[in-house]
Amino acid sequence: MFNFEFQTPWFLALLIVLPFFIFREIRKSRQKKASLKISSLKPFGDVKSNLSRYKPLLFAMRMIALGLCIIALARPRIVDITTQIKADEGVDILMTVDTSLSMLAQDLKPDRLTALKDVAKDFALQRKTDRIGLVEYSGEALTRVPLTTDRDMLISEIDRLQSGNLEDGTAIGIGLATAINHLKDSKAVSKVIILITDGVESINPSADLMYVSPRQAAEIAASKGIKVYTIGIGTNGQAPFPSGYDLYGNLIFDLRPVEIDEILLEDIADKTGGLYFRATNNQTLKNIYSEIDHLEKSEINEIKYYNYTELFSRFLLPALILLLLEIVLRRTVFKELI
Repeated sequence: MFNFEFQTPWFLALLIVLPFFIFREIRKSRQKKASLKISSLKPFGDVKSNLSRYKPLLFAMRMIALGLCIIALARPRIVDITTQIKADEGVDILMTVDTSLSMLAQDLKPDRLTALKDVAKDFALQRKTDRIGLVEYSGEALTRVPLTTDRDMLISEIDRLQSGNLEDGTAIGIGLATAINHLKDSKAVSKVIILITDGVESINPSADLMYVSPRQAAEIAASKGIKVYTIGIGTNGQAPFPSGYDLYGNLIFDLRPVEIDEILLEDIADKTGGLYFRATNNQTLKNIYSEIDHLEKSEINEIKYYNYTELFSRFLLPALILLLLEIVLRRTVFKELI
């Protein structure tokens, strides 16, 4: 960042004397002088009659030089400020997002998943010094973004979240276990998972040999020093849920009861030292992310480096040239008129 400034700006107050000198010179030049009318100047030889009209230039040169000297005394300079942010206590965060079909329910506007993506992007942009990753899950889990400080890539992948990419269902335990797997070896001072879901665990343990229950995953997270903040997203009562497609391929919505396993989400948060939140509308969802942002602050030192480029010589040198030229002209070309 570049800034222009004067190191000693009080010297600029001296500029107020210039109008006084100019006024005095104008007044002096208007004073009437004794004159003699004659019919011809031939007896006086070849007089440079046009030279006198340029005599005021000497005074102008002196005033400009004086003004430039005053500005030089004020020490004009350009300040190049470089900021380096050093995070002494960084936080590694994995956002673990449910993308099951029910996340298209329209109790949040325009739907749960879109509302979540907007808030998650704002959250990621505010955490400038932390590593953040993204895990998507429904009936299975997928790591979209490993821990990174590349915000452009992270925002791009958040935008690409959509229902239907993975097998349908709600595998909270597998989603949480996937996030834990990426955080378990982290050297960060604080390791955090933000787990979002709008339903209940729907995976049959006997049908999946790799099944991890949500409570088992929570115990593993606690043993690894990973804190889990859980968010249940959905209004109280009923909400318009997608139930199928019409002839044109558009989703059809039916009112259905909102079912969120809040007891499970509270248990996960309690076991890991996190908190459980319920987002019933867009504003509460935004408030939840703001609270998490406040709770998980990084200790950041901001170091500023100042590089000064002095500009006084750009004013002082022309001033000296003008003064020298004025003295030379006054003692040579305009000598007879002084």
